[in-house]
Amino acid sequence: MCQEKGRGIRLTDHDGLYKELLKTFFKEFMELFFPEAARWIDFTYTEFLSEEIVVDIKGGTRKRLDILIKTRLKGKKAYILVHKEPQAYYEKAFPERMFLYAARLYEKHRLPVLPIAILSYKRKKPEPEKFGWSLPFLEVMQFRYYRLQLRRYKWRDFMHSNNPVAAALLSSMDYNESDKVQMKVEFVRMMTRLELNPAKMHLLAVFFDTYLPLKEKEEQQVWREIEQVYGKAGEEVMEWKTTFEKYAEKRGRKEGKEEVAVKLLKLGVEPKVIETATGLTAAKLAALKGKEKGAALQDGESGGAVEVN
Repeated sequence: MCQEKGRGIRLTDHDGLYKELLKTFFKEFMELFFPEAARWIDFTYTEFLSEEIVVDIKGGTRKRLDILIKTRLKGKKAYILVHKEPQAYYEKAFPERMFLYAARLYEKHRLPVLPIAILSYKRKKPEPEKFGWSLPFLEVMQFRYYRLQLRRYKWRDFMHSNNPVAAALLSSMDYNESDKVQMKVEFVRMMTRLELNPAKMHLLAVFFDTYLPLKEKEEQQVWREIEQVYGKAGEEVMEWKTTFEKYAEKRGRKEGKEEVAVKLLKLGVEPKVIETATGLTAAKLAALKGKEKGAALQDGESGGAVEVN
């Protein structure tokens, strides 16, 4: 299976993480990165469409679109589809693929489509945000989409934000290796300001730690710095940490250690972290991982202008 070189994140895990983040914080995501579109979208009506399959006949591939949202524009009766496509590795033909997805969706639903590409790989060179073709005598077609290229954003520009999506995506923005401890410190401080429920805190923390894993010494440095430097604010942070840990422990008791381990494996969490969190042995985790891989392989085998009035 393809991976982004050096990151070790499986694409299925990448898609799953982004799916959960963007389903939970759809409004916050649009407000943060695409405020003009957010001002038009009626967030009181959002329907997440699942199991949407698009087929590339020539390429002979089938793709399940994980993030497809049916919504409305303010003051309009018609619906639109918002298609978000996370991409963890560079692909030259990606703009064409975005066009094909939008075309297939329109063909099936006959609704305007707002396509959004979310690029999380390390490459910083500006990527295309359009696809089309022309002849010497006519520009035949010009398809455009929103492009969010995370590595072109500086994490420090977002560390004072009160948007939960900004907190999670700090880990996918541009940073130096020497920034990692401070990034985690600022992430935790953001979490204390947000005052989210434990389930949402858990989602953001898993997302952040997956894309910015720290060594044990670095984690210890994070909490020492919080306790020593931030004074009373540090107490609030430690209270957040305790709340989060209690939630994770309660969730583990409720679902069972193996179920939790399988979910964490699917999210791409490091095995050593899962061992610590669940108490399961390395051998047990390897067995669960093999079982999940076999199940995934089995599943794979079965398996004119428009105007909104």
